[in-house]
Amino acid sequence: MTSFNYTDYSLPDDLIQKLKSQFDSMASPDSASSATVAASDSESNFALAADKLLDLLESGRLASAEKDSNGNWQAITWVKQAILAIFRNSGLAANTAWPGGSVDKQLLPQRIFGLTHGIRIVPGGSSVRRGAHIKPGVVIMPPSYVNIGSSIGEGTMVDSHVLVGSCAQIGRRVHLSAGVQIGGVLEPSGACPVIVEDDCFLGALSGLFEGLVMRQGAVLAPGVVVSKSTRVYDLVKHCEYQGEIPAGAVVVSGSRPARGLWARRRSLSLYAPCIVKYRDAGTDAALLLEEALR
Repeated sequence: MTSFNYTDYSLPDDLIQKLKSQFDSMASPDSASSATVAASDSESNFALAADKLLDLLESGRLASAEKDSNGNWQAITWVKQAILAIFRNSGLAANTAWPGGSVDKQLLPQRIFGLTHGIRIVPGGSSVRRGAHIKPGVVIMPPSYVNIGSSIGEGTMVDSHVLVGSCAQIGRRVHLSAGVQIGGVLEPSGACPVIVEDDCFLGALSGLFEGLVMRQGAVLAPGVVVSKSTRVYDLVKHCEYQGEIPAGAVVVSGSRPARGLWARRRSLSLYAPCIVKYRDAGTDAALLLEEALR
């Protein structure tokens, strides 16, 4: 299997430079142009640039993060800065067509999908914000929310009550079970977002935060929460990971004794996610997880 990378680097350099220069002029919250959002040529040009950027993100030709030749993920800083500039320089607008009404940034309405998009959004309160890339074959169960700058690969299941936060990159054939929380990382602009590579399985009410990278085919048991600063203990290879869950790892909730005499006397323990086995390409994630938790 090949790892996903949605960014299309065939974008003309002049287009990228034009977009970058337009957003650079509005990027600082202290700049004169961002202090007042007035009806002017500057505002009109900015709105056009914002619309173009969001179109490119939605099409998958542009992304908020990229994978280099060594397999390391990094943020595309100028794209995240541009998204922040859109937030700063967009006024509010009401949308009475949305059930119950909504008020949000004028330049960032929710996306509207049709049959030609090839995805399935089951009715019941889900919303996908502009600037989110959704591949054909994705299923979104209600209610779920997909934020700006994120990307979801083909064949992925987004189950009920799932959050896919700002700029998160979700691969192909991923299963996000009910209640999964994928944290957004929009600021600082240089920080890498949460990455979930192809063929991963996240159990119900699990969560990934602070730019953690979940490598291809890894499995997260229900309720396991991992952030970039969380230590993950590998009971198979006898090592520790931080900021990354290795490919094919099956991670379950564990605990370790808390330090100190006072803690020992009270039998206190600390949360410690543990890798209990590794999955091969032909192993069904759900069956493997059930076996591991017995």
